[in-house]
Amino acid sequence: MGAGRLYAAVAAGGFRRYATYRAATAAGVFTNTVFGLILVSTYRALWDERPHLGGYDEAQAVTYVWLGQAFLSTLAIGGGGVEDELMERIRTGDVAIDLYRPADLQLWWLAADLGRACFQLLGRGLVPFVFGALCFPVYLPADAGRWAAFLGAVVLAMLVGFGIRYLVALSAFWLLDGTGVVQMAWLLGFFCSGMLLPLNVFPGALGEVVRVLPWSSLLQAPTDILLGQADPLPTCLFQAAWAVALLGAGRLLQSAATRRVVVQGG
Repeated sequence: MGAGRLYAAVAAGGFRRYATYRAATAAGVFTNTVFGLILVSTYRALWDERPHLGGYDEAQAVTYVWLGQAFLSTLAIGGGGVEDELMERIRTGDVAIDLYRPADLQLWWLAADLGRACFQLLGRGLVPFVFGALCFPVYLPADAGRWAAFLGAVVLAMLVGFGIRYLVALSAFWLLDGTGVVQMAWLLGFFCSGMLLPLNVFPGALGEVVRVLPWSSLLQAPTDILLGQADPLPTCLFQAAWAVALLGAGRLLQSAATRRVVVQGG
């Protein structure tokens, strides 16, 4: 089997694996919809007091909420990606089996995570978004090109999200317990991705800093493309640069971790 077909099969397997958890998916759809309703009520009250806050009108702000609920599990911003399983395999030593596979460790887990993310987007993210679009005034562009750019930005967001979480997972090679690192990553993810509030709302230097961090590629960047608040080309280039940097850092850390396994095992 060629390398491309191998990783495509791994991605398909990741998709099928999460598709078997039907009860969990239904519960996730319900939870995301309820939290979306709570956030929409909060946002609408806030935008009634401050129209055009962060450059959004109320319909754009409502759209932002439902996109956030669609991306929450898709990008594993609050956890739930393949990094949890990888950290456990590192802790137990089962990762040594992974290193014997005729496949690259990083690409294997990237393919598995992309399969998971695609299922979560379709199985858990699409329904709350459609519900929100039917029940509230939202902003949906008529330009097919903008939708295509948005989908491209979502794929780049998946790569950036995996790059961050892969680095977190690899920390288990050096830490006896990676719980603290995982929780810190979750907090940074929620705050710096714009999941709590759009990053455009953050004032002064804080807003400038969070918008150049990699987490802004997860929710803020693709959403601003869809809402017409950002030029697609430079935004996607920004995401691509972070994806390359994070995956490259993961490659370097993986090499150091592999040498550590070989030394400890030899």
